[in-house]
Order: sequence, then structure tokens, then C-alpha cells
Amino acid sequence: MDVQFLVSFALIAATFGLYIGIAIYNKAKATSDFYVAGRGVPPVFNGMAIGADWMSAASFIGMAGTVMVLGYDGLAYIMGWTGGYLLLTFLLAPQLRKYGRYTVPEFIGDRYRSDTARLIAAVATIIISFTYSVGQLSGSGVVIGRLLEVNAAVGTLIGVVLIAFYSALGGMKGITWTQVAQYIVLITAYLIPVIFMALQLTGNPMPWVSYGQVIDELRVLDQELGITEYVVPFTEGTKWQFLALMFTLMAGTAGLPHVIVRFYTVSTMKAARWSGAWALLFIGLLYLSAPAYAAFSRFILMTQVAGSAINDLPAWTASWVDTGLLSVADTDGDGVLQWQEIVISNDIVVMATPEIANLGIFVIGLMAAGAMAAALSTAGGLMIAISAALSHDIYYRSINPNASEKKRLLVGRWSIVLATVIAGLIALNPPGAITQIVAWAFALASGSFFPALLLGVWWKRSNGPGVIAGMIVGLSVTLGYIFAAKYGGFTVLGIIDTGAGVFGAAAAILTNIIVSLATKEPTREAQEEVIDLRYPEQMTYRDGEVWMDDSQDVPDSTK
Repeated sequence: MDVQFLVSFALIAATFGLYIGIAIYNKAKATSDFYVAGRGVPPVFNGMAIGADWMSAASFIGMAGTVMVLGYDGLAYIMGWTGGYLLLTFLLAPQLRKYGRYTVPEFIGDRYRSDTARLIAAVATIIISFTYSVGQLSGSGVVIGRLLEVNAAVGTLIGVVLIAFYSALGGMKGITWTQVAQYIVLITAYLIPVIFMALQLTGNPMPWVSYGQVIDELRVLDQELGITEYVVPFTEGTKWQFLALMFTLMAGTAGLPHVIVRFYTVSTMKAARWSGAWALLFIGLLYLSAPAYAAFSRFILMTQVAGSAINDLPAWTASWVDTGLLSVADTDGDGVLQWQEIVISNDIVVMATPEIANLGIFVIGLMAAGAMAAALSTAGGLMIAISAALSHDIYYRSINPNASEKKRLLVGRWSIVLATVIAGLIALNPPGAITQIVAWAFALASGSFFPALLLGVWWKRSNGPGVIAGMIVGLSVTLGYIFAAKYGGFTVLGIIDTGAGVFGAAAAILTNIIVSLATKEPTREAQEEVIDLRYPEQMTYRDGEVWMDDSQDVPDSTK
């Protein structure tokens, strides 16, 4: 048993112990603890929890690799995912928090005065969150399996047991504080290697400002080798695909139920806005580092691996060739490895960095712990979204409205355990292109939830029949385009399946508007409720006027 294994195992075991300890300490004792952490999470910590919830194993492991392989075109992912938080922070989160519900389907059902709309939204929440969680559990299985030197299926089952335990025990309260710890672990693990690489390659420990000079050198290398330049846009697809993908990821982010529910855990609208601002900072730390990782790794591969004698490659390449994530073959038989003869998986860039930069066994172990934190934190958030849809929106609001607090907590806990186990069993043999399926989850969210929430908050005339028709048409158009583009070769302006959300969202918004205008308008009370969402908590809109709440402190002279 080598030292590397022992160090990695010790670090992962220590972080697992920390997560379980936090969940036990913050055990949910009431339904408000279980679903919205008692609405008492400070904005800066909620921002960290949002960051951890958001940065999945795909972001942690794959984002930098995607940018390295796609070059400029990979930036659509970074701009789309961070831009989505701007949409959320300014257009939706504070208003949804003021409405004061537990879940997104509950908001849709109550805002539109429609049980049918709530049930459709609950089913959509379960489908989208479930799709996403299979990818997370599959990712955690790969990381645990590689570290503990066991089969990936055993690794997945270890992840399932851990997530089921701390999610079911702590509910949203336990998950929130666990995610704060997971964010600290994953961002530390992500930043240490890229800072050291920046120091080694540029002499500057600030990768965000120093990787520009490496990009300049890459340009020269690209020209010498006669390959497409790294910084030239739209080499992998049309500019319309770039824009459609960016929109789909933005609108999908702003419509994902497990992300939105995080904004329900704070006390006020102002705190919801600040949560979004902190989340952008914490997410930006990772996403702004990903292009630096990509540039540094590409530079090292082009200067230290390409051009080397096939029998004299750096030592770290051997272990990664064994995993199948790196392929080096002297196809032209000249004894020298050319750049075109290197085939790299997206997932290698971040995970191999500590070995490439020769940072030692502790950092390699820390990177593994960071990847695990990323997979577990997102899976925990997804499980609470599924549990809330099952136990609150379907069981409590539709089946048994008289259920006691104790019964609702029990149903919530068991629904998390069941959802985690089922997702884990599917993740043992995941559908082929798991990254593709995760991208589809965003397209589905942008075609269903985003239009429903946007019009629900900003257009008072939108009604129940409108939102039901909008969600059904939006989902149908999105799914139809995904399958037509993926399996039928049909595209519009070169937009492939990952950009399908732009068509779904447009169809859903148009359908919602047309059906709402063609059917009975909402009651005056419902319309005033929508206008009221736009004002701060201390103000209330009623009878066509804005009123200051009695609870607001005012100067004695005006009392």
C-alpha cells in the first residue's frame, strides 16, 4: 500500500467525518429546518452553500478540460453558468423569497392558483433533479473508486450511503452547513495547484492575470504547428450555437429548482440579493481559474510532452495512460511524440495538475477530497429538491394536507433515502453520455421553469391555463428539438441539442402569453400579489397603492 493512497484516504476520511459531524450537529427538528434551514442562514454562508451546491463534479473536474479542448468556444459554459446567477439575483430570487413558500412548485401552484400547475412543476423538478443527480453519483463513484482502488460501482455505493445519511438526517439545515464546509474544501483544492503552476510558468502567483502571457506563447506554438489557434472563436460550432448554448445555460441556471431553493433559506429579500452577490464571487473564483488551468495544461503538454522521444516522456504520463484518460501513440513511427498524436480526456486537466506541476502527495490527496466535496455537495442539494417535491408538494399539498409535523418530516427523510438509492442504482450503469444528459437538464429547466417563474413574477396577467400550456409546450419543444438534433441531424442555424433551451423558452413564453390573454384574467387579489413582489418587505401593494408595513420603525413625529 503506497503513501499516496494512505494520504488521499486519510484526507477523504477526515472530510467525510467532518460532513457527518456537521449533519448530526445541525439535525432538522422541524419542517422549516428540513426544507429551508429555518430561514436563518447568513447571506455570506448561503453564498458559499450556493457555490458548493452549484459546483458539481462536472464543474470541478471537467470545466477546465472543456475550455482546453474547445478553446474560445468553451467560454460559453463559463459565461452561461455565471450569467445565470445574475438573472437569478436580479430577476427572480428576491421576489420568490418575498412570496415565502418552501419550494418552486409551491410558488407556481399558489401564484397561478392552480393545483395542476403545481403537480406538473413537482414532476418536472423530480425528473430534472434526478437526471442531474445520476451524473453526480456516477462522478463520485469514479473518484472514490480510483482513490480506494476499488471498482467504481463500489465507490458509487459508498457515496450513496454517505449522501443518504447526512441529507436525510440534517435536511436543508444540515446540508447547508455541510455545503459551507464542502465549498472551503473544494475551492482550496482547486486554487492551490493553479497558483503553484502560475508561479512555475510565469513567476506570478496570480493565475487570473498571469495566464495572458502563456496564451501569447500558445498562439506562437499553434502557428508553428499549423493548427487552429486556441483563441480563434467559433471553430467548434456556429456563433448561433455559442449564443444558444450560453442562453440555455443562463436560463437553465435561473430555473433549476435545487438552486432556487437555496434563496429560500435566508430571512429577507435583501439577504437573498446579497446571497446571490456572494455566490457570484465564490463561483467566480472557480470559473475564472478554469481558463488559467486550461492554458497552463495545454502549454505544458505542448512544450514538455509533445516533441519528446516516445521512450522519454515525463513520469506522470504513465499512470494517466493506464486510466485510459490519456492516449499517446507514435502513429508515424518516427520515435517522437507529436502534438496531433496526443488524445486527452476533458477530465484529466484538473485531476492531473498536481502531478504535472510536481506538487507532492498531499496536494494530490487534497484534489481528490475537493472532487468528492464537489460531487457530494451538488448531490445533497438535488436530493433535498426531490424530497421537497415528493413530500411537500405532492404528499402534503395534494394527498394528506392534515399530516402532522412529525409525519411530514418522516416522509421527507424516507423520500431522500429512496431517491438517493434509486439514483445510485442507475449510476452503477449510467446512460452513455452523462455530460450530454446534464446539459439536457439545463435545456429542460430553461424550457419549463424559467418562463413560468419569469412571467409569474413580472407579468400580472399570466394565469393558470397559460402556465400549464406554457410548461407543456416548452418541455415538448425542448425535448423534440433535442431528439431531432441528436438523432435526426436536424438543426436551425447550426444550433445542436445542447442549445435546445432557446427554442423551448421562446415557445413557452409565447404560449403562456397567448393562452393567458385568451382566457379569464387572474383575480384582482392575485394581480396585486404579483405587483407586491416587486417592493421591499417593508412595503405592501394593495388597492392600487403602496403601503408601509406597521412593523416598520418610523420616527416618533410621524406616529
